[in-house]
Amino acid sequence: MGNELKEEWTLTAPGIHGELVPMRDLSREEVDFCIVGAGAGGGVLGAKLAEAGFSVVILDAGSHWNPVKDFVSDELESRKLFWMDERITGGDDPIELGSNNSGRGVGGSTVHYSMVAMRAHPDDFRRRTLEGEIAGAEIRDWPLTFADLEPYYEEVEEALQIAGPTRYPWGRRRKRYPQREHELNASAQVLVRGCTKLGISVAPAPIATLSAPHKDRPPCVYRGFCNYGCTTNAKSSTLVTYIPRAIRAGAEVRADSMAAQISTDERGHASGVLYFRKDSRELFRQHAKAVVVAGYAVETPRLLLNSASSLFPHGLANSSGLVGKCFMVHSGHQVFAKFHDRINQYKAPPPGGALTEHFNRTMREADFVCGYTIEVVGPHPVDFASRLATARKLWGAQLRRTMLDYNYYSGIGIVGEILPQQKNMVKLHDTERDEYGLPVPHILFGYHENDQRIIQHAIAKMKEIMEAAGGEDVWSADRTAHLLGTCRMGSDPSDSVINADCRAHDVPNLYICDGSVFPTSTAVNPSLTIQAIAARTADRLIK
Repeated sequence: MGNELKEEWTLTAPGIHGELVPMRDLSREEVDFCIVGAGAGGGVLGAKLAEAGFSVVILDAGSHWNPVKDFVSDELESRKLFWMDERITGGDDPIELGSNNSGRGVGGSTVHYSMVAMRAHPDDFRRRTLEGEIAGAEIRDWPLTFADLEPYYEEVEEALQIAGPTRYPWGRRRKRYPQREHELNASAQVLVRGCTKLGISVAPAPIATLSAPHKDRPPCVYRGFCNYGCTTNAKSSTLVTYIPRAIRAGAEVRADSMAAQISTDERGHASGVLYFRKDSRELFRQHAKAVVVAGYAVETPRLLLNSASSLFPHGLANSSGLVGKCFMVHSGHQVFAKFHDRINQYKAPPPGGALTEHFNRTMREADFVCGYTIEVVGPHPVDFASRLATARKLWGAQLRRTMLDYNYYSGIGIVGEILPQQKNMVKLHDTERDEYGLPVPHILFGYHENDQRIIQHAIAKMKEIMEAAGGEDVWSADRTAHLLGTCRMGSDPSDSVINADCRAHDVPNLYICDGSVFPTSTAVNPSLTIQAIAARTADRLIK
């Protein structure tokens, strides 16, 4: 991207204290697209735009991982794959910010996600039409339909070589998955056994890891540390799928580059990105004809709010006042039970190997709208011990004794749809700063009454399933998962941040393409939908 760096001194913009810092201006090379974030959305966009002949720079705050050298079968060492920077949490129901965090490094959260690759359903895109107004919630229809995304779901499933069942009993009839389903581990068999006994439909989960060789990648060897980075490249993370495509097509992936602000010109158009490099307080600038923000549901609004200027006093692309608002998670509550037979819940085939969408629907008889999916979970020892400590208040010798039976426990958890509320938000903290002097995110969250009813119903059903499967000593743990919302898409500029093509209403050459664009959360894992939206956005940009 040009070896000659023009060094100059400039005042930084609001949010970085306004002190003088050295800035290097990569002015010799203006690229067509500068993408912030190399995860699910940014990786797909970067690959497709570069393959179409555009010049592309992708910035990511973390490292460019080498799976063979950087990933190990160790829970604590693998925390480096998560975004562990300081975040302040609050609200009526403050969320956990450990395993929930987006990924830090090229590939983003796809490096450590559970690989469950589910499509949203047609009804998910028109919740307002179906459910009407709900007090305290901000339900909106998506400006996209399932039909708009269906060909892109197929495109991404093929690119990732999703391994899934021949028959998937929920949703519209579809083409076969590119690869056969994986074998079910003991925990998945527990879910199948319990659901079958209760007459609940259940199926192998579609999983983004290879069940057979594909090109230069081997199939899964069932190592069992999928959530801590795949050392063999069987896992179809963005790191080993779309990022290599982007690089081969000429894109530059610039790791260890923390975006600080998006710069704008006198017309109010995005002109580039200011960013810090690792272990440096020196600012760099990348000029671009268009900017794409794909930093996920916390870092994306943080960057836009920190890009306030005289033209955009309340933050970039924020004339609606909705940047950072309607923050959502998925309720991820879990139920565990002890079995007489050894389970080895950490062992692969991949975690989440079976699921049921039987309850992914509005259930008027249960007094809730939307719904939830039940999936297999398989926490490793450190995570399992933390659940015992927080959910069952076990400490010291009692915790040690219980952990001796770790291999006899099995667990399941939900992906529960959470309603969007304006009181749930990401904003800039008034006083706390990170290592670069940037305001840290302040996240406020509280459940809606409908969310609570879904959680209560789900915990009761999961306990029934575990008991039907032969489980004893059944207990539940509060969890949340998947960060969504904060820059929602919509047709009305006064009621959304971007349009159906992910273009900001206020800034014609600014795009947002990650989980922050979801108007509603759906009750399925979001990665495949994020990638399908990114694939569609790339096609719209190319055209």
